[in-house]
Amino acid sequence: MISRVLQHLFLLVLLSSSCHNTQDLIIKDDRFHIKVIDLTKQKLQLYWLDQDNKPIETFEQLNIHVKQQDKRLVYAMNAGMYLKDHSPQGLYIENGTIHKQLDTVTVGYGNFYLQPNGVFYLTQDGKAQVTATPQLSNFSYITYATQSGPMLVINDTIHPAFNKGSKNVHIRNAVGILPDGRILLAISKEKINFYDFATFFKNQGCKNALYLDGFVSRIYDPTINVEQMDGHFGVMIGVSD
Repeated sequence: MISRVLQHLFLLVLLSSSCHNTQDLIIKDDRFHIKVIDLTKQKLQLYWLDQDNKPIETFEQLNIHVKQQDKRLVYAMNAGMYLKDHSPQGLYIENGTIHKQLDTVTVGYGNFYLQPNGVFYLTQDGKAQVTATPQLSNFSYITYATQSGPMLVINDTIHPAFNKGSKNVHIRNAVGILPDGRILLAISKEKINFYDFATFFKNQGCKNALYLDGFVSRIYDPTINVEQMDGHFGVMIGVSD
């Protein structure tokens, strides 16, 4: 009888632990479309040019490009600011090749130059990182990277330039790294200020998070029936199965 009771208690502990872990995988906040990417189970890449070295620009063209590689696009998001020719503004690395160098200018116009800006990148050992630009100098271990700015959260601290209650609101998207190494992608459903957006990432345990872009931001996420196909971008994040 005691043995059966112990077995029953053990099963309850396992079920409780399983439910807890499942809940931990879900981040809910009605202000945002949220996507959590586990690089041990999903493939995330950055895209800019097609096979003819022309900017891909749209989710529709990205879908075609990914299909040509015998993959299926399951999620996409614009991944950083870009110039008039849709080239990346700042560092861009794809498949280990540096296509654009790190922008180390510290004084300039716009959100990109609100210091510090930063870089979202993937490493050869399959890890994702967000790092402030001044802390990044060695690119030899990086497979994919995109630079943008400003940083939202820097070493567990909200960017000092952000003000609580600021009226500077826009649709915004960003990326952060969760404590367990998974990637947190979010885009606001409504206009939001930098302080509130940074607070969201900090509250999820992201020690570093990077703003990607503003009102032009869009996502492609068939799993929640959100396919915003009207955007034209530079670099894009693409997740394939």
